[in-house]
Amino acid sequence: MLRLGLIVAGLVIALDQISKVYLIDVMAQYPAGIEVTPFFNLVMVWNRGVSFGMFASSDMRWILVGVSAIISIVVLLWLRKATNRALTIGLGLVLGGAIGNIIDRVRLGAVADFFDFDLIFMRWPAFNVADMAIVCGVALIVLENLFQGRNSDKIAP
Repeated sequence: MLRLGLIVAGLVIALDQISKVYLIDVMAQYPAGIEVTPFFNLVMVWNRGVSFGMFASSDMRWILVGVSAIISIVVLLWLRKATNRALTIGLGLVLGGAIGNIIDRVRLGAVADFFDFDLIFMRWPAFNVADMAIVCGVALIVLENLFQGRNSDKIAP
């Protein structure tokens, strides 16, 4: 299972970083953003904080890198103990997403976000492939724990 989780994490990191290199270049040509549909835009947002831009002061960069690295280590330790496919894939998604955003903070000083959804009832903060992987991974872990949790790995690593 460890190999599967690491493959998933590696694919997420690769897709995340490739999309960021491409979209940073594209968005430099369209600073006002690109309207794809009436409810979806491509934008260039530099997130120096965590979710919704919280803790965005510049002196938090390395603290956020450190916290994300610790979380990644905990997820990796948990992944080593995983014994079923759903949990393994969920942990791989979270690990890959976390590492993708760590790479941005170290390399670029902030996380590059691009995808902007403006639904009638809600506007989502801009996000990226790594963020999508983390959300999907957490959802998969929760669902796995709800439906398989008694016969599966426990939450703690």
